[in-house]
Amino acid sequence: MTDAPAQRERPEGIAGSTLPGPYAVGAYAKGLKAFLREREHVQIHGEVWNFRIARTRAYFELRDAEGALPCAIWLNRLEALSLPPETLVDGARIVIAGGLDYYPGSRTSSPGFSFDVSALRIAGEGDLLAQLAELRRKLAQEGLFEPQQLLARPLLPRTIGVVTGESGKARDDILAALGRRGWAGRLVWAFAPVQDRHAAPAISAALQDLAATPQIETIIVARGGGSLADLFAFCDETLCRTVALLRVPVIASVGHHTDRTLIDDVAAVSCSTPTHAAEAAVGLDIAEARGALARHGGSLARNARGAVMGRARRLAALGRVPNEYVTRERRRLHQQLRELRAASARRGDAERAATGVRAEVLRRKAVAGAGADAAARRRALDGTALALAAHDPRRILERGYAMVTDGDGALVGSAAQARDTGRLRVGFADGSVDVDVMEES
Repeated sequence: MTDAPAQRERPEGIAGSTLPGPYAVGAYAKGLKAFLREREHVQIHGEVWNFRIARTRAYFELRDAEGALPCAIWLNRLEALSLPPETLVDGARIVIAGGLDYYPGSRTSSPGFSFDVSALRIAGEGDLLAQLAELRRKLAQEGLFEPQQLLARPLLPRTIGVVTGESGKARDDILAALGRRGWAGRLVWAFAPVQDRHAAPAISAALQDLAATPQIETIIVARGGGSLADLFAFCDETLCRTVALLRVPVIASVGHHTDRTLIDDVAAVSCSTPTHAAEAAVGLDIAEARGALARHGGSLARNARGAVMGRARRLAALGRVPNEYVTRERRRLHQQLRELRAASARRGDAERAATGVRAEVLRRKAVAGAGADAAARRRALDGTALALAAHDPRRILERGYAMVTDGDGALVGSAAQARDTGRLRVGFADGSVDVDVMEES
């Protein structure tokens, strides 16, 4: 198939027609463009919708209740007006001056026309924004912004209801956010149109159905971004009253960060994105909580093991101290017994040697001295016996400690010794038991 020639011979016209032509489409389109440009420039007023900035021009639609007109303004003209672009929000009422411009298109591009704006001024708040402001004041005066906010929201709802469009990113964003939270509850979806004149009644019905489901503890209403006209269903008075009267908390996420619809005012919580709505519905980040629990659990286990090992070492030390003390006191006791026997022998010698008065005096002194010495030795012996009883290992065992020894009776003071020994004997106050070392914790 070869390319068609650039210029074709003009075909015959329609038989019987008195109209001029036929003209080539390109020639007629160029003529139309010139005709429109030559038309008288006019002023038009209406409301701004879908304002957006491209590389060299800004585009928007001028609307009212009966029509819409695509418009374009060169950026240098807009800058010359000293009018910040952010003031041209959806619904802002403006007056523009200019004329129609036509793009003929080509074999590979579509034709189109727009109103070429040469001048612009803000005329005041748009009718639509004024209508919404009045409805917002009315609902606030009736106290409909408060009931939802007074409802208690569960930290970890077991079942969450979601009203959203069947297509769109809102559903995927909610699923992804709940997955990151580690939430493992149940989602109940209620799909409804979220943009047209049928949207508000359908959303109201979906909300009422979900609220009537006993297991549902929280409801999310979600829709992605768009112009005010796209989101206008969520400013419906009947829908707002439905939300305010529900006994289940509603989390609204309609549009993007800068969008604010009336359902945001009556809902329990208003979120900027569906992702934030899912995070608000599940107040606890379960995945993070599990990680923190694992970290702190490991630390507690290490601390507990350290405490047990420390107590075991102290117990082993206490076991050694009484044995050393008993040995030392036993030596002292034997020494005191030897001294007592020697004193008794000296007293006998004194009695046999004492004769007469002098002997009697000497005998009495010897007896008195030996008796005092013996009493002192006996008191010291009694004190030693009391101290020895206080440090008796059995007394320590009666306080809940245990003494661990190997098969030869040697103390075992560490887990490493226990593992190497294998068979242990654990002594308590009322007896002992033999144990086998199975594993080291």
